[in-house]
Amino acid sequence: MSVKLDDRPIEKVREETVDKLIYNYSHGVISNAAFERRLDIVMEATTHQEIVEQISDLDMEVDSEYVKSKSYRFSPRYTAEQEESQDETILAFMGGNDRSGAWIVPKKLNVATVMGGAVLDFTDAIFKHKDIRITVFCLMGGVELQVPKNVNVVTRTLCIMGGVENKIASTIDMDAPTITIDGFVGMGGLEIKVRELKRDAFIKFAQELKKTGLFSSKD
Repeated sequence: MSVKLDDRPIEKVREETVDKLIYNYSHGVISNAAFERRLDIVMEATTHQEIVEQISDLDMEVDSEYVKSKSYRFSPRYTAEQEESQDETILAFMGGNDRSGAWIVPKKLNVATVMGGAVLDFTDAIFKHKDIRITVFCLMGGVELQVPKNVNVVTRTLCIMGGVENKIASTIDMDAPTITIDGFVGMGGLEIKVRELKRDAFIKFAQELKKTGLFSSKD
Protein backbone atom coordinates (compact mmCIF):
# COMPACT_ATOMS: atom_id res chain seq x y z
CA MET A 1 0.00 0.00 0.00
CA SER A 2 1.54 3.28 -1.10
CA VAL A 3 1.88 6.27 1.22
CA LYS A 4 -0.40 9.21 0.51
CA LEU A 5 1.34 11.92 -1.50
CA ASP A 6 0.90 14.62 1.13
CA ASP A 7 2.40 12.36 3.81
CA ARG A 8 5.67 11.90 1.94
CA PRO A 9 8.68 14.19 2.59
CA ILE A 10 8.28 17.03 0.12
CA GLU A 11 12.00 17.19 -0.71
CA LYS A 12 11.95 13.51 -1.66
CA VAL A 13 8.99 14.14 -3.95
CA ARG A 14 10.81 17.11 -5.44
CA GLU A 15 13.95 15.04 -6.08
CA GLU A 16 12.01 12.25 -7.80
CA THR A 17 10.13 14.77 -9.93
CA VAL A 18 13.33 16.48 -11.05
CA ASP A 19 14.78 13.09 -11.99
CA LYS A 20 11.76 12.27 -14.13
CA LEU A 21 11.91 15.68 -15.82
CA ILE A 22 15.59 15.23 -16.64
CA TYR A 23 15.03 11.70 -17.90
CA ASN A 24 12.18 12.67 -20.22
CA TYR A 25 14.05 15.71 -21.48
CA SER A 26 17.13 13.59 -22.26
CA HIS A 27 14.89 11.35 -24.39
CA GLY A 28 13.54 14.31 -26.30
CA VAL A 29 10.02 13.90 -24.90
CA ILE A 30 9.81 17.57 -23.89
CA SER A 31 11.54 20.63 -25.30
CA ASN A 32 14.28 22.61 -23.61
CA ALA A 33 11.89 25.48 -22.90
CA ALA A 34 9.31 23.15 -21.36
CA PHE A 35 11.96 21.40 -19.28
CA GLU A 36 13.32 24.63 -17.82
CA ARG A 37 9.84 26.05 -17.21
CA ARG A 38 8.70 22.93 -15.37
CA LEU A 39 11.96 22.69 -13.46
CA ASP A 40 11.56 26.26 -12.21
CA ILE A 41 8.06 25.46 -10.96
CA VAL A 42 9.24 22.28 -9.21
CA MET A 43 12.16 24.05 -7.50
CA GLU A 44 9.91 26.83 -6.16
CA ALA A 45 6.77 24.81 -5.38
CA THR A 46 5.62 24.55 -1.77
CA THR A 47 3.00 21.81 -2.13
CA HIS A 48 3.24 18.16 -3.16
CA GLN A 49 0.50 18.46 -5.74
CA GLU A 50 2.05 21.44 -7.49
CA ILE A 51 5.28 19.47 -7.84
CA VAL A 52 3.86 16.25 -9.29
CA GLU A 53 1.60 18.13 -11.70
CA GLN A 54 4.70 18.96 -13.72
CA ILE A 55 5.19 15.28 -14.64
CA SER A 56 1.55 14.18 -14.82
CA ASP A 57 1.74 13.86 -18.63
CA LEU A 58 5.16 12.12 -18.71
CA ASP A 59 5.07 8.33 -18.94
CA MET A 60 8.77 7.44 -19.06
CA GLU A 61 10.22 6.36 -15.71
CA VAL A 62 13.87 6.64 -14.74
CA ASP A 63 15.89 3.43 -15.05
CA SER A 64 19.06 2.01 -13.55
CA GLU A 65 21.28 3.59 -16.20
CA TYR A 66 20.01 7.03 -15.26
CA VAL A 67 20.55 6.32 -11.55
CA LYS A 68 24.15 5.28 -12.26
CA SER A 69 24.77 8.38 -14.37
CA LYS A 70 23.37 10.67 -11.69
CA SER A 71 25.38 8.98 -8.96
CA TYR A 72 28.58 9.29 -10.99
CA ARG A 73 27.89 12.94 -11.84
CA PHE A 74 27.07 14.15 -8.34
CA SER A 75 29.13 11.83 -6.12
CA PRO A 76 32.36 13.10 -4.50
CA ARG A 77 35.21 13.15 -6.99
CA TYR A 78 38.35 11.14 -6.32
CA THR A 79 41.77 11.39 -7.93
CA ALA A 80 43.83 8.30 -8.75
CA GLU A 81 47.08 9.96 -7.65
CA GLN A 82 48.80 8.02 -4.90
CA GLU A 83 51.25 10.60 -3.57
CA GLU A 84 50.38 12.15 -0.23
CA SER A 85 48.88 15.64 -0.36
CA GLN A 86 50.38 18.37 1.79
CA ASP A 87 48.66 19.68 4.89
CA GLU A 88 47.19 23.12 4.25
CA THR A 89 46.36 26.15 6.34
CA ILE A 90 43.65 28.72 5.66
CA LEU A 91 43.83 32.02 7.57
CA ALA A 92 41.29 34.83 7.86
CA PHE A 93 42.26 37.72 10.15
CA MET A 94 39.78 40.61 10.05
CA GLY A 95 38.81 39.50 6.56
CA GLY A 96 37.49 36.62 4.50
CA ASN A 97 38.97 33.56 2.85
CA ASP A 98 36.94 31.25 0.59
CA ARG A 99 37.91 27.92 -0.95
CA SER A 100 35.74 26.55 -3.75
CA GLY A 101 35.81 25.01 -7.20
CA ALA A 102 37.71 21.84 -8.16
CA TRP A 103 40.28 22.06 -5.38
CA ILE A 104 42.15 19.02 -4.04
CA VAL A 105 41.24 18.33 -0.42
CA PRO A 106 44.29 17.55 1.74
CA LYS A 107 44.27 14.89 4.44
CA LYS A 108 44.64 17.58 7.12
CA LEU A 109 43.44 21.17 6.93
CA ASN A 110 44.01 23.91 9.51
CA VAL A 111 41.56 26.82 9.53
CA ALA A 112 42.05 29.92 11.70
CA THR A 113 39.67 32.90 11.74
CA VAL A 114 40.04 35.91 14.04
CA MET A 115 37.39 38.59 13.54
CA GLY A 116 37.01 37.18 10.03
CA GLY A 117 35.37 34.37 8.13
CA ALA A 118 36.25 31.35 6.01
CA VAL A 119 34.05 29.36 3.65
CA LEU A 120 35.03 25.87 2.49
CA ASP A 121 32.88 24.68 -0.42
CA PHE A 122 33.30 20.94 -1.11
CA THR A 123 30.71 20.79 -3.91
CA ASP A 124 33.26 20.31 -6.71
CA ALA A 125 36.24 19.40 -4.54
CA ILE A 126 38.47 16.45 -5.44
CA PHE A 127 39.12 13.99 -2.62
CA LYS A 128 42.35 12.00 -2.32
CA HIS A 129 41.46 10.51 1.06
CA LYS A 130 38.33 9.05 2.65
CA ASP A 131 39.18 10.46 6.09
CA ILE A 132 39.78 14.20 6.31
CA ARG A 133 40.74 16.06 9.49
CA ILE A 134 39.99 19.78 9.84
CA THR A 135 41.29 21.67 12.88
CA VAL A 136 39.64 25.04 13.46
CA PHE A 137 40.55 28.01 15.61
CA CYS A 138 37.69 30.47 15.47
CA LEU A 139 37.81 33.59 17.67
CA MET A 140 35.12 36.22 17.13
CA GLY A 141 34.76 34.92 13.60
CA GLY A 142 33.06 32.23 11.59
CA VAL A 143 33.77 29.10 9.58
CA GLU A 144 31.25 27.68 7.12
CA LEU A 145 31.47 24.29 5.40
CA GLN A 146 29.29 23.55 2.38
CA VAL A 147 29.24 19.83 1.59
CA PRO A 148 27.28 17.55 -0.75
CA LYS A 149 24.68 15.22 0.78
CA ASN A 150 26.92 12.17 0.42
CA VAL A 151 29.81 13.46 2.56
CA ASN A 152 29.87 12.64 6.27
CA VAL A 153 30.81 15.30 8.81
CA VAL A 154 31.67 14.73 12.49
CA THR A 155 32.26 17.65 14.88
CA ARG A 156 34.36 17.47 18.07
CA THR A 157 35.00 21.11 18.90
CA LEU A 158 35.23 23.03 22.16
CA CYS A 159 32.86 26.02 22.21
CA ILE A 160 33.02 28.96 24.61
CA MET A 161 30.44 31.69 24.03
CA GLY A 162 30.14 30.34 20.51
CA GLY A 163 28.14 27.78 18.61
CA VAL A 164 28.36 24.84 16.22
CA GLU A 165 25.53 24.04 13.83
CA ASN A 166 25.75 20.77 11.90
CA LYS A 167 22.90 20.36 9.40
CA ILE A 168 24.27 17.16 7.86
CA ALA A 169 22.14 14.03 8.25
CA SER A 170 23.34 11.78 11.07
CA THR A 171 23.32 8.59 8.98
CA ILE A 172 26.89 7.62 8.17
CA ASP A 173 27.68 6.32 4.69
CA MET A 174 30.75 4.09 5.10
CA ASP A 175 31.69 4.48 1.42
CA ALA A 176 31.62 8.28 1.47
CA PRO A 177 34.40 10.65 2.59
CA THR A 178 34.25 11.57 6.28
CA ILE A 179 35.33 15.01 7.47
CA THR A 180 36.16 15.20 11.18
CA ILE A 181 36.32 18.70 12.68
CA ASP A 182 37.99 19.48 15.98
CA GLY A 183 39.43 22.61 17.58
CA PHE A 184 38.14 25.72 19.35
CA VAL A 185 35.26 28.12 18.71
CA GLY A 186 35.14 31.20 20.95
CA MET A 187 32.60 34.02 20.54
CA GLY A 188 32.10 32.82 16.99
CA GLY A 189 30.38 30.15 14.96
CA LEU A 190 31.00 27.00 12.98
CA GLU A 191 28.29 26.01 10.50
CA ILE A 192 28.16 22.85 8.41
CA LYS A 193 25.37 22.73 5.87
CA VAL A 194 24.32 20.67 2.90
CA ARG A 195 25.06 22.27 -0.44
CA GLU A 196 21.80 21.68 -2.27
CA LEU A 197 21.91 21.14 -6.00
CA LYS A 198 20.62 24.19 -7.81
CA ARG A 199 18.68 24.73 -11.01
CA ASP A 200 21.80 25.29 -13.13
CA ALA A 201 23.35 22.00 -11.98
CA PHE A 202 20.24 20.06 -13.03
CA ILE A 203 20.08 21.82 -16.40
CA LYS A 204 23.75 21.13 -17.09
CA PHE A 205 23.34 17.45 -16.18
CA ALA A 206 20.25 17.11 -18.38
CA GLN A 207 22.03 18.71 -21.32
CA GLU A 208 25.01 16.41 -20.84
CA LEU A 209 22.77 13.34 -20.97
CA LYS A 210 20.98 14.55 -24.09
CA LYS A 211 24.19 15.53 -25.85
CA THR A 212 25.90 12.19 -25.21
CA GLY A 213 22.85 10.29 -26.43
CA LEU A 214 23.21 7.85 -23.54
CA PHE A 215 19.60 6.77 -23.80
CA SER A 216 19.12 7.13 -27.55
CA SER A 217 18.92 3.36 -28.09
CA LYS A 218 15.79 3.22 -25.92
CA ASP A 219 13.85 5.94 -27.74
